[in-house]
Amino acid sequence: MEQPLLFSEKLLEARINQHHEAVKLPKERIFLDRGIPDVVAYMDYLGTQYPAAFTKACEHHKYDKIFLLPPWKEIYTSDNERYESFEQALVIHKHLKNSYLTYGYEPIEVPTGTVASRSSFIMNSLDG
Repeated sequence: MEQPLLFSEKLLEARINQHHEAVKLPKERIFLDRGIPDVVAYMDYLGTQYPAAFTKACEHHKYDKIFLLPPWKEIYTSDNERYESFEQALVIHKHLKNSYLTYGYEPIEVPTGTVASRSSFIMNSLDG
């Protein structure tokens, strides 16, 4: 990545827009694959400095619950979108968890298992 800060600024803008759009939807439950603190976590992973706007975005755009799915060695593969090795994914996961903890969340780690069991775990966590 040639300009990680520029890329992350664009990503942050997209995550903020996604948050705004999600809040407006007339649905009881909305799931987002990534959150605003993810951007900060990746910047921390890369060791890239970022302006205060990144921190403010995390503080001002909140989510109800955070589910973290840790890297799972048995199914992990690298590809064009996920170019990190499994070992790098473990380090990134720590940054993700720390980022959410920093902004006051209590991340819920989803255990490995079948898609059905993982879905049930998430839905039961929402109902409980």
